[in-house]
Amino acid sequence: MKKEKARAPFSFGMFLVTIGIVYGDIGTSPMYVMKSIVADNGGLRDVSAEFIVGALSLVIWSITLLTTVKYVLIAMKADNNGEGGIFSLYSLVKKCGKWLIFPAMLGGSALLADGVLTPAVTVTTAVEGLRSIPVVDKMLGAGQGKVIIITLLIISALFSIQHAGTSRIGKAFGPVMLVWFSFLGVTGLLHIFENPIVVKAFNPLYAVRVLFSPANKRGFMILGSVFLAATGAEALYSDMGHVGREHIYRSWPFVKICLILNYLGQGAWVLLNQRNGALAAIEDMNPFFLMLPEALRPFAVLLGALAAIIASQALITGSYTLVSEAIRLDLMPHMLIRYPSDTKGQLYIGTVNTVLWIGCSLVVLYFRSGSRMESAYGLAITVTMLMTTLLLAVYLMRVRKKPVTAGLVLVAFGAIESVFFLSSLAKFAHGGYVAVIMAVLLFAVMVIWYRGTELEQKYTVRLRLRDYIDNLAALRADETTPVCAQNLVFIDKGNDMETMDRDILYSILDRDPKRAEAYWFFSIHLLDEPDAVRYKLETYGTDFIFRVRLELGFKNDQFLNAYLRQIVGDLLNSGELPPQERRFSIYGPSNVGNFKFGFIRRSVAPGTVLTRFEEYILTAKYRIRELIGSQAHWYGLDTASLIVEKVPLSAPIRRAQNTKPDRVR
Repeated sequence: MKKEKARAPFSFGMFLVTIGIVYGDIGTSPMYVMKSIVADNGGLRDVSAEFIVGALSLVIWSITLLTTVKYVLIAMKADNNGEGGIFSLYSLVKKCGKWLIFPAMLGGSALLADGVLTPAVTVTTAVEGLRSIPVVDKMLGAGQGKVIIITLLIISALFSIQHAGTSRIGKAFGPVMLVWFSFLGVTGLLHIFENPIVVKAFNPLYAVRVLFSPANKRGFMILGSVFLAATGAEALYSDMGHVGREHIYRSWPFVKICLILNYLGQGAWVLLNQRNGALAAIEDMNPFFLMLPEALRPFAVLLGALAAIIASQALITGSYTLVSEAIRLDLMPHMLIRYPSDTKGQLYIGTVNTVLWIGCSLVVLYFRSGSRMESAYGLAITVTMLMTTLLLAVYLMRVRKKPVTAGLVLVAFGAIESVFFLSSLAKFAHGGYVAVIMAVLLFAVMVIWYRGTELEQKYTVRLRLRDYIDNLAALRADETTPVCAQNLVFIDKGNDMETMDRDILYSILDRDPKRAEAYWFFSIHLLDEPDAVRYKLETYGTDFIFRVRLELGFKNDQFLNAYLRQIVGDLLNSGELPPQERRFSIYGPSNVGNFKFGFIRRSVAPGTVLTRFEEYILTAKYRIRELIGSQAHWYGLDTASLIVEKVPLSAPIRRAQNTKPDRVR
């Protein structure tokens, strides 16, 4: 019987980190959900008690079913070594069907697209909210020019601090979000006492009735606005690896209570003021700010601005996790991942950070206002939720062997999220197309990388290295061949110490014979430990062929030069590597010769059995790889002596048709 892990003791510090990292997106929803619901129904004059109570019930039960039940209680138990998110979930079910990769890629690309859009929306809305303070409004002046400049500066500052690590960021943001959620709960509770009728919203019957009620002028389309209350649920699952499941279990009840209290308070205020003509005449009337005493509004705007900026953090950190999982699944190119702390889930990917920063900035420059961006918000995330539900049902059925639970999850959440998706489609023409375009582009990259990797693996040939020892020995001893380097190093992706990628041996022996005193073949493998450094060695009974399996802790840099020096020193001391004469050096004579590092770039040769489409896929994959960066950079070899060779993919060549000689007599 599997022994359950003992629960970690409660830590207020980690509680603050969790509050600061995970709940930013869902925590800022009260600033615009009720505003959107009331505006879509015709404004303050056209609401009724039946409509408000029903809408509040939809909000409460959307948060409860989608966030609490689906993600916190069900999905978070489907973790992959503590990591959450749709790619982590896919890694648990990938053996259950090859087709499952497509919902995983579709959901992952939609969530990454949402990760680009969310910081742009929240930060722009926050800056525009500062206009509620007269002094600041005067400074901003007319037009959106200064608003856009301030927004871009804040976004740049936000992305510039990501390298510090989510733990440090969480400690800085945590106290602000703790004040924010406490503020939401207290201000909402005060208004509930003024009109307790809103507590009827806890009855789900009111949620069902309002969908068919004439008081609801939007019908099922109201769900497009209601869904905004649950948009941070998927990010909550993706961020699980950054803070741990237990800390989300312990912090979510507090967050949920504060959110619901604020929604109920806004509903109570709307019902008390539905006949107030002055309030009804306000353009973009927002119950969140207007229900507060006038003296408190500047504080609420500033606090809301900070919370909106912090909201971006949940999507940014979730994006790092998603891309990290995608790299492990061979859905995206290898990128340099750094771990600012000793926790594996807390990571930083510079390439992703740069792409997100550029994407967010372009979205701000394109839309230029928060209201236009809000029209695009939420559509992509409904796709991710649907795909997560599908994978979760497969996990429960095939891995956990719970067919009844799996069926309930698929039917219940599939139906709810399908309705949300259909209601959100109305946003497509009003800006939703931007999120869709980004998701499609990301999906295309994943498909290209996945299918390209499949083709490479299909035509990759591994040769038994022992069979080529004599060839390498003969090349090493052949004085007619010029010396390429005293030590020649190649990096192999394989796990097997006995075999070698054919293309590496082809490069050494066939392409351009590379004579060396010693041949080094490295493979690098990451461990779950933070600081481990160890290696396994195979010499095949020689003193010039060294097959090294280098095992590194996830926090260590993969700078090959540093580890190579240590391994060479060990082998010189043990006598397994003969001393090499190096007479000319600014550091004086040395018993270690020079090193060159070989890298193989595959290319598609004409005339292979590949179809035209497969050639396009591989060519596109190689172009993407060039754009992302070189292996030399990942391994800290930018200034080393490099040999980069293009080698044709080992796909069979089409047979030429038999021809008959046409001889001239």
